[in-house]
Amino acid sequence: MTSTAPADTLRLLAHGATVEEGLGFFDALPAVGVEEMLGDWSGGEIPTGNPMDGLLGRFGWHGKRFDGLDEVHPLVMDHPRGGRFSLNPALVPLPALLRYPAVLRHAALARLARTAGPALATRAPKARLRTTVYRGVASATMCYDDLPIHDVFRRVDDDTVLGAMDMRGLADPFLFFLRRE
Repeated sequence: MTSTAPADTLRLLAHGATVEEGLGFFDALPAVGVEEMLGDWSGGEIPTGNPMDGLLGRFGWHGKRFDGLDEVHPLVMDHPRGGRFSLNPALVPLPALLRYPAVLRHAALARLARTAGPALATRAPKARLRTTVYRGVASATMCYDDLPIHDVFRRVDDDTVLGAMDMRGLADPFLFFLRRE
């Protein structure tokens, strides 16, 4: 994809892209320092045909919160009655997400999950920020405490990052973006 500004390219990719287009864009972006990630972020995704496409939004994902290098809330969700809560990722059925993504796309299940989600809330941080090397570049990475997942970030602009969720068992990374709130 050609574009004069990374933010323009991100807008195009947010409507759908191939894995190759998404990773090409990711690879062209500069690294992010861990301190730059601190704060509250809202999120969206880059649909690439990944089994995870559309699932976070269906279940009410809002974004991520980075209170400190060792105090990260990776799944900030919209509460069905207003406000937000942090979902405990250890309680997310990852094997089912990977094995049966079509089943999880049913509207009734999404409504049930949104209603039940607050019961799976936590106040404790469930991830950490570190610098790791991914695809040849050292950049800020969110490391989940209880899951085999690393979210690696690259800078789109001062208030936007592109993330690549690298997860054991997933052939290609799930691509998403965060915007500083």
